[in-house]
Amino acid sequence: MIVRLMGEGQYELDKKHVDEVNKIDNNIVKIVNTGNETDFMSEFKKLSDYVRKNGKKISDDVIKPSGIIIPPSDLTLDEAKKIFAGDGLFPD
Repeated sequence: MIVRLMGEGQYELDKKHVDEVNKIDNNIVKIVNTGNETDFMSEFKKLSDYVRKNGKKISDDVIKPSGIIIPPSDLTLDEAKKIFAGDGLFPD
């Protein structure tokens, strides 16, 4: 799966990592619904960090269709409420 981290580029994420990323995404949805900004920022950082750590960076001169687009790291809780709703970024 190709994951785009907005403002950073694209990463190729093996299928074996998709379940963990989906779990983090689902946690973010729950946290956003509670309105806890501190927990949101921590879990949102965890999502991007996981993709960076476990994904293979795609060269910036190569553009592939992204299956998932993760918003930039400066995303606010209010903005997240519009994005992390229902199934979140990763459909279940």
